[in-house]
Amino acid sequence: MSGLRFCFLTTFYPPHNFGGDGIGIQRLARGLARSGHHVTVLHDVDAYAALARGSVPAGEPEPVGIDVVPLKSGLGLLSPLLTQQFGRPVANGRRIGRILARGQFDVINFHNISLIGGPGILRYGAGIKLYMAHEHWLVCPTHVLWRHGRELCTGRQCLRCQLAYRRPPQWWRWTGLLERELVHVDTFIAMSEFSRAKHREFGFPREMEVLPYFLPETSEGSAGSGAERPQARPYFLFVGRLERIKGLQDVLPAFADEGVTDLLIAGDGEFGVELRSLASEMPRVRFLGRLPGAELARLYRHAVALIVPSLCYETFGIILLEAFRQSTPVIARRLGPLPEITTTARGGEIFSTTDELISAMGRLSGDPAYRDQLGRSGRRAFEEHWSESVVVPQYLEIIRKTAERKQEHRVLERLLPRQEA
Repeated sequence: MSGLRFCFLTTFYPPHNFGGDGIGIQRLARGLARSGHHVTVLHDVDAYAALARGSVPAGEPEPVGIDVVPLKSGLGLLSPLLTQQFGRPVANGRRIGRILARGQFDVINFHNISLIGGPGILRYGAGIKLYMAHEHWLVCPTHVLWRHGRELCTGRQCLRCQLAYRRPPQWWRWTGLLERELVHVDTFIAMSEFSRAKHREFGFPREMEVLPYFLPETSEGSAGSGAERPQARPYFLFVGRLERIKGLQDVLPAFADEGVTDLLIAGDGEFGVELRSLASEMPRVRFLGRLPGAELARLYRHAVALIVPSLCYETFGIILLEAFRQSTPVIARRLGPLPEITTTARGGEIFSTTDELISAMGRLSGDPAYRDQLGRSGRRAFEEHWSESVVVPQYLEIIRKTAERKQEHRVLERLLPRQEA
């Protein structure tokens, strides 16, 4: 056979996912399949069911080259709880082991493993092993370095923090289990320079490569990307989960008075009820709920700018790329990797205070030529740095370097001719 055999292990995978990491993993799997490789994805349905409310949203069929294996133990909530407590795949370990042994995979890529197997899963399987840090779980039990649910984490208070989140403490984090299991991984990957530095700051002992997220060059479901404007009045756009850490509550006051621009909000989440209450007397604010890809593309295309006000340390920020792909600039908070991405793209402005946000909104809405200039720059940067045709080869190059270091000749034989072509 030509191409490599990959196995992805992750807690969440569409449609059984909540945030952008699952979508990013799916895009990588599909990008590899389009490049002639085969990907098997293992994900934990019990973990999704334990956290989800309501029915599972409709998913899309995967293309040729991708096999998805949903793990369902029959234990319901108990399965992910056991994994969370013991740091290993208690309920699904044997099945995972059989699949990895039978599949003869060239590359095993661990993604979000928190509830599919914890650190104990890192010893499973053979071949080249990668770990992608979509969140800060390696150094943070609550994943996001948002201490006590109210502030940026500047130092470890992990036991108190887990109790504040009403989560059972992960006692294995005090036993050295994670550090012992890290030796089974050949290469760790951070999603941004900021995230790599943050892992180092919090004591992660291994070196990390940096590989950004990417998008296909054309929008998924792009039929609506060039359609008519969603509304006559100019508008700014927010896209994402409605959670306190996403910072939308800090943006709403900018739309409290009369003005010539609106705020459209695409997404939903547990904080949505409170946000809608805060905006109940703001006619310039519209909540649209979750939207399909084509409708999101249309919203991005015609927005004055995307506002990204996250209060926590993101590992990347896929929605910035979604805006840049549509030649739409961004106004992002001066925090985490957002300034890194915005500055690299020269595709927007950054802010720290409400006054800075309002000033940036005024400049972009009042000067269409300036707005379009930023949008064109963002589009160029997307094509140069964050498109599928750029990032997938970078990912394969990380695999090539790892294979050379481990002298995995079978991987090199299958990979090098394709890379040279």
